[in-house]
Amino acid sequence: MSLPPLPALVVLDVNETLSDLSPLGAAFAAAGLQEHEAEPWFAGLLRDAFALTAAGAHPSFGELARESLLVRAHGRVADPDATAEQVLEAVRGLPPHPDVADGIRALTALGTRVVTLSNGPAATAEALLGRAGVADLVERTLSVDDAPAWKPDRRSYLHALDACGVGDAGEALLAAVHPWDVDGARRAGLRTAWVDRRGSRYPAYAAPADLTVTSLVDLADRLRAR
Repeated sequence: MSLPPLPALVVLDVNETLSDLSPLGAAFAAAGLQEHEAEPWFAGLLRDAFALTAAGAHPSFGELARESLLVRAHGRVADPDATAEQVLEAVRGLPPHPDVADGIRALTALGTRVVTLSNGPAATAEALLGRAGVADLVERTLSVDDAPAWKPDRRSYLHALDACGVGDAGEALLAAVHPWDVDGARRAGLRTAWVDRRGSRYPAYAAPADLTVTSLVDLADRLRAR
């Protein structure tokens, strides 16, 4: 599948794609848990959300995040509620990756529209973009809270296209660090870019991305070259 010279709309994932989760380990430790628990906690949160979605539910990111932290903290800390809130506050205040601000500036300089689509709350994305200094460049911060289902259900991507007035899914490109997100968007008809900052292997079981890039700046450069 060949990309057009420039997508009409670039849809950016938020959690891990824009936000840097690396400070969460220290936040877990400060809250009375173990530093190494941060990554499996987030992966488990997504797993349970996907399972609930497959069962027909429409879970709240905030409620899932809080309850999964309470489960981990149960019997281990004196005040599980305080522990959960301390970690959630860290989640809400995560920094952007270093390439995010320049990447979004470069994308919008190409003349394409840029929006975000997150499984988390829109307010979290808005705050993150504000910390990056590019909130004014992002047209909309979309959340699956307003969609029929979580990503990677195809309805979530189609909801974003409908909200942005894009009738042809092929005119939009989703950029994400998660192969499952790339796979879902591809199956919904969007063009895709896998943001691989770590030099990882893309799983063969997922639908391949149209582009593999090392950063959002690299994405803008690749689109400009086309």
